[in-house]
Amino acid sequence: MKYSSRVPCWSVLIVTIIPMLGLLISCNAQKADPDFHATVDRPAYLHEHPKVIIDEAHNNIHKADGTYRPFAELLMRDGYSVSANRRQFSSNTLEGFDILVISNAKGKEHKYDPAFTIEECDVVERWVKNGGSLLLVADHYPLGSAAEILSLRFGISMSKGETSDSLHYDTSSRDKSQLLFSRENGLLGDHPILWGRDSSERIAQVVTFTGQSLRGPTESIPLLALANSATDQVPDSIWEEREWIFFSNTYTRFGEPVSAAGRAQGIALPFARGRVVVLGEAAMLTAQVSEDDRFGMQVPGNDDRQFALNVMHWLSRLL
Repeated sequence: MKYSSRVPCWSVLIVTIIPMLGLLISCNAQKADPDFHATVDRPAYLHEHPKVIIDEAHNNIHKADGTYRPFAELLMRDGYSVSANRRQFSSNTLEGFDILVISNAKGKEHKYDPAFTIEECDVVERWVKNGGSLLLVADHYPLGSAAEILSLRFGISMSKGETSDSLHYDTSSRDKSQLLFSRENGLLGDHPILWGRDSSERIAQVVTFTGQSLRGPTESIPLLALANSATDQVPDSIWEEREWIFFSNTYTRFGEPVSAAGRAQGIALPFARGRVVVLGEAAMLTAQVSEDDRFGMQVPGNDDRQFALNVMHWLSRLL
């Protein structure tokens, strides 16, 4: 094939490589685990069916028919009625629903921009005050920056970084950002979510898969408490427009760790007549695959599946 002398040979190479890169990226993308079976041994709701709405209107990474399909299927097996939200939050959007689930919302122009308008935050705050239940999930940088505009309405600050712990992590993964919270290491809190309806639903250990840390108000209960050895940082491999960023309540350079002691990756709190759970990691509630890796509630040895059910049971007031 001949090319015009006006077309540099490197441009032909780029035209050839870019589609190949796109194919590789799409092949390696995270997706719902097709082998996951959303079984529930003892469904909670056989006659009444609490209404859950999963947000998909705010550039959400996780959607009910996508990477959060295992979570949505688990809820339906447990007896919940599950719908997707594709509109901005308004009193009409949330009317008639019992639980609002928001996972990994992000800004439009930049991922770290606020994902919600002030008016939407007003709507959600008022809805919770009047008895609604909110599950807000935002994991590692930059998703904490996008979600904090809403979490602060409930007194919960987000580190907006990435949390790791060189002492308390899932050693089978060899990834120090895949944190282990267990009865044995003392990092599980004291809350109905962690005790369940009876001993068969008691949580022994939860594994998270790279998230951020949270700090709640005095009336909140840490579900997944971080140890003194845990740290937060914004990876220096992430390109940004600014050299400094405010996270974990302090200014720091990218790549420099900040102590996450006294913080958590899961928090529960009552809020007026409503209830709120905020999680700093999203994959623990679903089942995903990427290449040959599996991560989420289908990974053997963790109680993430039961933890997801218990969270919803508390939000629906079964616990």
